[in-house]
Amino acid sequence: MMERDPLQMNVEHVNRKTLSKQVVERILHLLSSGQLKPGDKLPTEAEFITILGVSRTVLREALSALETLGIITRKTREGTYFNLKVGSAPFSDMLNLASDNIQAIIEARIVLELGLITIATEKITDEQLEELYETILEIEESKDNNYGQADKRFHRIIALSANNLILDGMIHSLLLYHAKINNHIIVREKEKTVAHHKRIYEALKERDAYKAHTAMYDHLRFVQKKILEGQQEKKGE
Repeated sequence: MMERDPLQMNVEHVNRKTLSKQVVERILHLLSSGQLKPGDKLPTEAEFITILGVSRTVLREALSALETLGIITRKTREGTYFNLKVGSAPFSDMLNLASDNIQAIIEARIVLELGLITIATEKITDEQLEELYETILEIEESKDNNYGQADKRFHRIIALSANNLILDGMIHSLLLYHAKINNHIIVREKEKTVAHHKRIYEALKERDAYKAHTAMYDHLRFVQKKILEGQQEKKGE
């Protein structure tokens, strides 16, 4: 575990008139700048007060907010630590606020999955590739277009293969909404889904980031079109 002299850390001084939100940003900067890593112990309250120039009340408000967001854990007698994995609360809250805005959720999914597929070309394992292909076979063999779970596993395997602690919370939250937005698809086209998934699989197998990105983009735009068409049909009922 990394040990650093708290008083030597490069953290911008906080004006006493600012809110605890700015203290949160300063503490998060320790993580994003690499001065501290996930799992590392944070400075004590007394040290933070000296470093940031804030009152104990403001500091505790900031720490409480970070704990609620799942970013830190405070242990009695042991101190405060950055969690090994960032919690999903911030992203989940935003998704809940936008739960009726299907377009916004689809766009968030596109942005996240296009980034993940690029990372996956470098990190996905042979075992995960095998699991990925198994989901494609399951979709091919499904009856009555009942392949929602296999489709979800396909995207989940790719997302988790990125193996990124910061993104884990976002991935978990977005996958929860995967089924919800897919319920808006009125007419499913299994053959096209299989073709898209095979194209993505082959690109990942070849470790070709450009092909994988393009294949995932085409697939997600296809899904977006189907969902929006379903919404329009429901409005016309």
